[in-house]
Amino acid sequence: MREHRLRIGDRSVTLIAGPAGWGESSPFPGYPCSPVDARRAAQEAACDGWPAPVRDAVPVNALVESSPVDRAALAGFPAVKVKVGRGAMDDDVELVAAVRDAVGPRVALRVDANGTWDLETAAAMIRRLGPWDLELVEQPVAGLDELARLRRRIDVPLAADECVRSVGDARVLAALGAADAVVLKVQPLGGVRAALEVAEAAGVPALVTSMRETSIGIAAGLALAAALPELPYACGLAARMPGGDVVAEPLAPVHGHLRVRRVAPDPGLLACYEVTR
Repeated sequence: MREHRLRIGDRSVTLIAGPAGWGESSPFPGYPCSPVDARRAAQEAACDGWPAPVRDAVPVNALVESSPVDRAALAGFPAVKVKVGRGAMDDDVELVAAVRDAVGPRVALRVDANGTWDLETAAAMIRRLGPWDLELVEQPVAGLDELARLRRRIDVPLAADECVRSVGDARVLAALGAADAVVLKVQPLGGVRAALEVAEAAGVPALVTSMRETSIGIAAGLALAAALPELPYACGLAARMPGGDVVAEPLAPVHGHLRVRRVAPDPGLLACYEVTR
């Protein structure tokens, strides 16, 4: 097993090469992801490989974080996710309305508040956003208890993300009836197999998102999405790490889908970003 430590933009990235391929550990400050779990996910990818896929392509969503809305960038995606909860509520409403206008009525539209709303704000905002036909609201409030209470007050499906980081959390979600879906990220959950166990324990449909890794890390997310028994939602795997990639042919969506494949770093790009080996 060989380890390469890189610096890409403001991110520290560790790539591990092993008999099964390449893995990535790249948690970023301020996001709930244990470095131990991220390292475990990278070692799984490098040494053990991943479960056999049940699909060869994964639908992915586009991401909108601010105005103005770029209509061309959203074309061809089956779903769009809008980041909300970062500023004025009226601004969030205007942004969601603009995205719906840009993509039309047939594209699935979801919002992600990353747990920034309290219960009352979440309930009020979800009702205000109702006219734009939301498919899903990701992590509107911080905890599973609040999520369960909110779910009983509104009729838009809710997804749990940051509040589920273990099989135990997933079992609590199921017991409380806290969410309609669970969001899985490979690094925070400690690998593809661990994430599959979380999905099974949650007992609700799952979708996979990334932490804006390089294509090495996104390949792990693709492997997870490809191994799920059912995949009713588009996955958040289209956005790669800002600042660069280590793969000569990065994983990029075509007609709103990512083809499932293994990737390996280009030696020249690896040398460009490498700090120590």
